[in-house]
Amino acid sequence: MKSSLRIHLLTLALGLLSLPLLAQDGNAGIDEANSMVRGYFESGTQLMYAVGAILGLIGAVKVFQKWNGGDQDTNKSAAAWFGSCVFLVVVATVIKSFFNI
Repeated sequence: MKSSLRIHLLTLALGLLSLPLLAQDGNAGIDEANSMVRGYFESGTQLMYAVGAILGLIGAVKVFQKWNGGDQDTNKSAAAWFGSCVFLVVVATVIKSFFNI
């Protein structure tokens, strides 16, 4: 039983001694994360534009259906769909210019 305890303590001590070896420079990690996010940003912007276009098409069909059905709420629905598409495009553009990417 004592040899088993010694082995466990030795393993624990070696594990604790190796922890400082795994430490990295914090600035290097932040710089790497920054470059990764900036690398993905252009793809994310294009994705937001694509989602905006798809929402615009879906919204146009929904508004057309309401208009053909004689619904009185057509203007409100059109404004909501158009506003959501404009919001996606404006957010992508503002973030792009704000962060100078």
